Amino acid sequence: MTRTGADLLRVRALDDRGASTGLDRLLSEAEFRDFAADSEQHQPRWVFADTARLYPLLLAGGVRLKRAHDLRLCHAILRLAEASAHSALANAPAGRWDQAPPVAVAAPTTGTTLFDLEPDEPAAGEGAGPEDGLTEFKAQLDAVRTAAEPGRLRLLLAAESVGALIAAEMQFAGLPWQSAIHDRLLTAELGPRVPAGLRPERLEDLAAGIRAALGDHTINPDSPPELLRALNRAGVTTASTRAWELQRIDHPVIEPLLRYKKLARLLSNNGWYWMESWIINDRFHPEYLPGGVVTGRWATRGGGALQLPRQVRGAVVADPGWTFVVADAAQLEPRILAALSHDTAMATAGRGTDLYAGIVASGVVETRAHAKVAMLGAMYGATSGESGRLLPRLARAYPRALALTEAAARAGERGDVVSTRLGRSSPRPGAAWQDDQGRATEAGATAGDERRARSQARDWGRFTRNFIVQGSAAEWALCWMAEIRKGLWDLPGIAEAGNASGEPGGPGANPFLAAPHLVFFLHDEVIVHTPAALADRVATIVTAAAATAGRLLFGDFPVDFPLTCVIVDSYADAK
Repeated sequence: MTRTGADLLRVRALDDRGASTGLDRLLSEAEFRDFAADSEQHQPRWVFADTARLYPLLLAGGVRLKRAHDLRLCHAILRLAEASAHSALANAPAGRWDQAPPVAVAAPTTGTTLFDLEPDEPAAGEGAGPEDGLTEFKAQLDAVRTAAEPGRLRLLLAAESVGALIAAEMQFAGLPWQSAIHDRLLTAELGPRVPAGLRPERLEDLAAGIRAALGDHTINPDSPPELLRALNRAGVTTASTRAWELQRIDHPVIEPLLRYKKLARLLSNNGWYWMESWIINDRFHPEYLPGGVVTGRWATRGGGALQLPRQVRGAVVADPGWTFVVADAAQLEPRILAALSHDTAMATAGRGTDLYAGIVASGVVETRAHAKVAMLGAMYGATSGESGRLLPRLARAYPRALALTEAAARAGERGDVVSTRLGRSSPRPGAAWQDDQGRATEAGATAGDERRARSQARDWGRFTRNFIVQGSAAEWALCWMAEIRKGLWDLPGIAEAGNASGEPGGPGANPFLAAPHLVFFLHDEVIVHTPAALADRVATIVTAAAATAGRLLFGDFPVDFPLTCVIVDSYADAK
């Protein structure tokens, strides 16, 4: 990337097929922020090679963008999608877009015009150059244009791209977090803070109890191999020290050991060191990774935002004069399965009520717990135990739903591809899997070869069985968040408040100082931080967005996506 006192960014205007319309300018970062702010009044669609790398620059200058297209994320979808399998993009040799995220960025559209923003002449290895980004964008347009059911793919790419905007905004705004409260919660659970490398009081007491129960005062309970040997010497038969296995054992050591593991995990994952590393000015700023999981679910890079334990949620407290709207979707994946399979009986069971309770009311199983374990078995491929016993009853009541998951599993066992509602496709199993399957069918194959092949085929079948449900649920969640963001943006006066001008870090630079905004996302749950006076309106937006997301994916199929939606000042009070 060339530098002339500051990074220069090239802005070029294109039509909707990628042809130049004449505008071609070099802008500094500061000039680009001004350009972006001015351009937003035309509601352009910005095209970025990687939203996560450029959008924070604009947010720091007080500029929010309404729409975008992320080339990196969309390439990953189109490369694997069965709907675009015959496109030039899908069949091209692997290149830079299939590797690590490119450094370069790209930008906007107004009306039928598209602007392409790229760093000017990047040095070797620094990422995509202007022509490379333009070529990629044209290839993506062509892949969608020639795809089977292009409308679904367009919706998926739009949802994935707005998800990238939301992820950057949530990281920038941060989740309100009171360190003083966090410290009190840790002290209550673990005892007073001690220097790094030492155990807090509660953990040390539990460690002493574990040693006494096992009759060995040298055991380090943080060492699984050492602990497993000590358990076996004490007559406790177990293959591992995982909590779910220990819970089935009757021995005096189990209760203190499980408590120890729970508190040790809290100290390791969200203890004092975590607090000092991740909480900055009473804000938690995790880096969300849209599409970080192969099914389309999000991941995070550091901070563990997608697994905040209940013990520390009391530290998530709204700012004075503000509050939280916390919402989560009830039984999202089973409802997605009902809609995917067009199983009207299952959809009816959940209409206006808890789906699992509706299954019980229909006489399929006796208890809500039975309904839940049977449904999880259908979606994740459990065939033994209580799940295996109940699955036949579920299959008789909801044949379409169970047939869909079974078909997906069989496809995976054959090494075939399955796709979500909007067209994200599963990867094919690797070469080693294919070799093992082939070896098992050859003359002279051993019984071991055949067992290995069957086991691997079943494992891949469980993956594809769940892929279609989890992936489609991820698409629903993206559409839900996109509709929430749109509704918040459209509140009177919010767009103006959310695009304040000013130098980075200066007065008015934070585009979320006055506007309700998403601050947390966990698969089927969101938190909006909002001025208290707007909380009821925000709750209405969040609830309506769930219904809209359902219609976007499934049209008029009669399936409900009910929410639990509450207004609270502390996340600990949400559930």
